[in-house]
Amino acid sequence: MSQKIQLEMRGHTALLTIANPPANTWDRESLGALEQMIDQLNDNPDVYALVITGQGEKFFSAGADLKQFADGDKVAAREVAEFFGRAFDALSHFRGVSIAAINGYAMGGGLECALACDIRIAEEQAQMALPEASVGLLPCAGGTQNLPWLVGEGWAKRMILCGERVNAQRAEKIGLVEEVVPRGQSLEAALKLAEGVNAQSPSSVSRCKRLVMNARSGSHAEGWAGERDLFVELFDTLDQKEGVNAFLEKRNAKWQNA
Repeated sequence: MSQKIQLEMRGHTALLTIANPPANTWDRESLGALEQMIDQLNDNPDVYALVITGQGEKFFSAGADLKQFADGDKVAAREVAEFFGRAFDALSHFRGVSIAAINGYAMGGGLECALACDIRIAEEQAQMALPEASVGLLPCAGGTQNLPWLVGEGWAKRMILCGERVNAQRAEKIGLVEEVVPRGQSLEAALKLAEGVNAQSPSSVSRCKRLVMNARSGSHAEGWAGERDLFVELFDTLDQKEGVNAFLEKRNAKWQNA
């Protein structure tokens, strides 16, 4: 594991911190570490939620380290793009709930990391952009696909094609982030939201997330059928029995993620 991605457990919540100063940029090492960590967290039944933030007070992440592309090597570029794709695909398919605590600038691959999460909380001073075209590149880790889903085609084109940067307030208005909090409070807000996740059945949450994500590409009829199938599937889990009986017995449920 790399020290550029730090892992800390807070109860049932995994806290990941991007720690590659001065701007928390991504490289092969940190992207590979993120992919590995997500795989391990998925295998840990005690993990229900994930919060990711940046080290320090200025940057969530400034994206890719552009030094990786300075020599114009296509083979190396493909390799880095694959690292980005695998890492953020793993993040988007984390079986629990992922929350980005955007504590500063989230640029390029930094914003794509946040876009791969389920929920985004930004501090009031945060700035967000996908400026790849300004340096002769393009977003290659989900930016062109995830951003339109959240903000619509028009704002996605403004940010990607016109290089428009948005502040936290604008980001909330267009649906890029779900909440804006005062400076220094994004992590606290994200961890508090994760506590709400931890009160839910992890068996239910993982299936609900699959259904919501499938709504991006599947038909409405397929989604409805999927709801019924996964609803019945829950009756094979211990959490379903525990949840219903805990409610009837007026006590807090003790989830097993099984």
